[in-house]
Amino acid sequence: MLELIIDNVRLYDGQDFKREGGIHHVVIEEGKIRNIRKGRTKEKGSHVVDGKERVMTPAFHDSHMHFLRYGLMKRELDLRHVTGWEQMKEEVRSHYPQMEDGDWVVGRGLDDSSFTDRESLLQAKDLDELHLHTYMFFLHQDGHECVVNHKVMDLLEQEEEFSDIPDDFKEKDDEGNWTGRFKDTAVHYIKHHFRSRSTQDAIDALNDGIPHLLKNGITTIHTEDLNFIGSFDRLWSAYTYLEKDGNLPIRAYLHHYIFKKKHLEDYLESHPFRTGEGTDKVKVGAVKVFLDGTQRLHTSAMRIPYKDKKDTAGNAVYSQQELNDIVSLAGQNGMQVAVHAIGDRAVAQAITAFEQPEANTEALRHRIIHAQTLGQDLLYRLEKLHTVIETQPSFLLSEWDKKEKWVGEELAPYCDAFKSMLNHNVPITLSSDLPIGSLNPFEGIFAAVNRTDFEGNPEGGWQPQEKLTVDEAFIGYTSTPTLIELNEEHNHGRLTIGERADFLLIDRHPLEVPENELHHIQVVETWAEGEKFYSKN
Repeated sequence: MLELIIDNVRLYDGQDFKREGGIHHVVIEEGKIRNIRKGRTKEKGSHVVDGKERVMTPAFHDSHMHFLRYGLMKRELDLRHVTGWEQMKEEVRSHYPQMEDGDWVVGRGLDDSSFTDRESLLQAKDLDELHLHTYMFFLHQDGHECVVNHKVMDLLEQEEEFSDIPDDFKEKDDEGNWTGRFKDTAVHYIKHHFRSRSTQDAIDALNDGIPHLLKNGITTIHTEDLNFIGSFDRLWSAYTYLEKDGNLPIRAYLHHYIFKKKHLEDYLESHPFRTGEGTDKVKVGAVKVFLDGTQRLHTSAMRIPYKDKKDTAGNAVYSQQELNDIVSLAGQNGMQVAVHAIGDRAVAQAITAFEQPEANTEALRHRIIHAQTLGQDLLYRLEKLHTVIETQPSFLLSEWDKKEKWVGEELAPYCDAFKSMLNHNVPITLSSDLPIGSLNPFEGIFAAVNRTDFEGNPEGGWQPQEKLTVDEAFIGYTSTPTLIELNEEHNHGRLTIGERADFLLIDRHPLEVPENELHHIQVVETWAEGEKFYSKN
């Protein structure tokens, strides 16, 4: 690859380059930054690109998403705009006019709590009104709840492993029968065991999704897709096929979701790669484990009962010993672990497992996803670990006014405690949880810095002591994620000599934009390894 010069740019990475430092030109060779010099270049030619005084930044890393699910939503029935049951029935019949025996009717983005033409949530008996004699599965917009028909429940009753999932994740009526609504771990089981797709289905979905990543300046993703294809081999084949075909401009770390220790044992026996290993652009990510549910459903595991539902403190999926065994096995075999833990009891469980010497946490940089509720004791324990917390600030845009109702006034200051974690030297990444949260990193940065919705509510920000600076939020999308990207060279998420030339040109300097307008910053160009893959114009 010949030398390339990006001329006439201003630089920002939140670390080496912050406030205005004047015009620079950046020399790129063999896909890496070879030099950074002040002023304009004197060279002329087609290898010189005029940056037009735009701001050059490192490209974004999204450390937690479900990218295949996002791509599939571009192809499958999207219910996010549906506001009533009658409308939903029309959409389903229109999208699935002809069904063969064994086919699945699948809808995503359901929010039946907002339906204007009915007061109760959908159940299996309601889906019978569709008169489609096939399997039906409708996933709630946050991915933590689903409703299925009786044909799917017949499948579940035959699954011995499904009986091991706690009953709290299986909604029942007054007579003790399943209603067709399932939560959290039960949802993951249904997706993983019954909703398998072909490699070609995945390839098509990924192709549909990649342009949206590039438009938002994202060149590295960490994604948990196994639930949406059913086979790690097919998932790996889809991503590596695109790479071999020259159609994978991004880097992807593929998580392996497991429910039992045996699933990890099976992976270790049948797959040669460990975390950070793979091809140039497709790597094995972490072992993904769900420790609890979500606060909306009161299934995240808390140490005290919910304020608005005092008869429950949520659900722990594993005993401490079961989790310890999984983490120990992973740690002894070079596998990073990423645990979904929203409630403080689940976070405590994760910390205890990561504290084991066998976990090898310092080398593997195990991760806690969400950690939406903490406590002072947990912050002190986290400070001693070498684990990374993956946060999703864009959730605050719609949840800030519900947090205290769920956890109470005493725990509210420990919800989404971004600044407290940094003050305790706990590294945090910012991420989307796509398609649940916003894909646009600047919306995540806005939420982390302001802790309001886009209308400025609440005034001054919710729990304002936990606001991040713009620099801190930006680093959470660029530099900090590289800590969990094992075995990578030239990858630090900053503008520095020797760095892989994954960078953006954006239309405004993040430190010159009013903080309440950060989400209006736009990506003008996205480059990966010194090659331009997206241009706004």
